[in-house]
Amino acid sequence: MAKPINISTPLSDQDVENLKIGDEILINGVIYTGRDAAHKRLVNLINEGKELPFDISGQIIYFVGPTPPKPGQVIGSAGPTTSYRMDAYSPYLIAKGLKGMIGKGARSQEVVEAMKKYKCVYFAAIGGAGALLAKSIKKTEVIAYEDLGPEAVRRLEVENFPAIVAQDIYGNNLYVEGMKKYAR
Repeated sequence: MAKPINISTPLSDQDVENLKIGDEILINGVIYTGRDAAHKRLVNLINEGKELPFDISGQIIYFVGPTPPKPGQVIGSAGPTTSYRMDAYSPYLIAKGLKGMIGKGARSQEVVEAMKKYKCVYFAAIGGAGALLAKSIKKTEVIAYEDLGPEAVRRLEVENFPAIVAQDIYGNNLYVEGMKKYAR
């Protein structure tokens, strides 16, 4: 088994060029959260020519709606949500400089084409492991859309956040290749 690859945000083109499907990674630095309602608002800002609530260049968005933290915790369970809900919006954010997305499940062809054109990687986090993933989150702060509750945009500081490269900038798809590998 290969040793996980450590990456730090913000990501560069070279960072994402080196990542291939199946690579196990550990993310360090700042990542942002957002689900479909937040994505819709972010894309509306882009379409209106307004600035986003954070500099998206080189950043990673984690598709998550965390539960409230218990006493002594910085965040509650923080497992990935199904990514196709963001497919209508992700190409706009990728074109603005987004370099990574974390979620679960495959992405649409439109998202894949934007990932190839603008060099953005899609990472899979393990569904059902939200409590374990939360242990890699060291600090959290709501930075936009607090009215959305768990779906607000948060700035997370993470250490060794585990994920797997599910779709790379070359159009390779772990969800497809993994099925081929084990098909009879």
